[in-house]
Amino acid sequence: MAKRDIAVVGGSAGSTGPLKTLLGALPADFPGSIFVTTHLSSQHESYLPEMLAQHASLPVGQATDGQAIQAGRVYLAPRDRHLLLIDGALRLGAGPRENMARPAIDPMFRSAALSYGPRVVGVILSGFLNDGASGLYAIKQAGGLAVVQHPADAATGEMPHAALETVDADYVVPAADLAGVLRDLAATDAPPAHPPPDSLAFEVEVANGGRLGSQRLSRFAEPAALTCPDCQGVLSEIRGEHPLRYRCQIGHAYTAADLAARSELLDEAVRIAMRVMEERVELVSRMAREARATGRRTVAELYEARAKEYARYAATLREAALLSMRTAREVAEQPL
Repeated sequence: MAKRDIAVVGGSAGSTGPLKTLLGALPADFPGSIFVTTHLSSQHESYLPEMLAQHASLPVGQATDGQAIQAGRVYLAPRDRHLLLIDGALRLGAGPRENMARPAIDPMFRSAALSYGPRVVGVILSGFLNDGASGLYAIKQAGGLAVVQHPADAATGEMPHAALETVDADYVVPAADLAGVLRDLAATDAPPAHPPPDSLAFEVEVANGGRLGSQRLSRFAEPAALTCPDCQGVLSEIRGEHPLRYRCQIGHAYTAADLAARSELLDEAVRIAMRVMEERVELVSRMAREARATGRRTVAELYEARAKEYARYAATLREAALLSMRTAREVAEQPL
């Protein structure tokens, strides 16, 4: 029988230490395959493969497109590509960003669930926000298992907390115990597979660069009164998803938590712009007074007109900031 020998690992901020601990404790004869996605900058080369290879007994390398999957190896997602497991090989998907990231954890988890079902063990490590929670839900739906680094053991506990809020985790352990869990599971028989939902294959195809479009999206999602932060298109709410998740017609995907985080950043940007504009009003008004005091009437009128213009901008920004604060307060005051 097939074993639970496909381990997909996702992490973000604070996950390098747990990865070193995990790979350093796995034996050289580990029979499974390990796939790792962490959030990487698209602008700079990552030295994570070399760093982890120094701690691991297993071969560690950056995944390449079309590479055959072998047991006893560790494959790392490269920058700016989703690491996908499709038909016994690795694919580096150029599909849209998910959860503001590429590579993202969710696409890798979903592709593993689609291809290997109950053989998959999904592992969530330290990180911000909730990338990986939706993919972990897909793994559980396909009969796989969920392993989460204990939030108290994580440098950044948001990602483990989000995973625990989304699925009933099979193991919640500190980083020091992860290798033992994966080693034991790799020797355990996997239950029979069952057909995955149609939406899973659709989402893996999108991550691999497949065309989306409104008609295909409407089979799995309902249009929502929300705008995509990346392309300003209409977002649609994926039906039956946990956690709550959205996609646009291009394919950008966000959880509700990701969108809320974007909104908080926008609110802060509005407040900063308001302060800057108010400072400009004060500065230009002072320059106008100084020009009048020295008899430069034309210059003074120019500065006064500019001060009025800046004051209108500042007032608009102040109204936007106050409206956002009132809306947030009204939401918070709603009964549960």
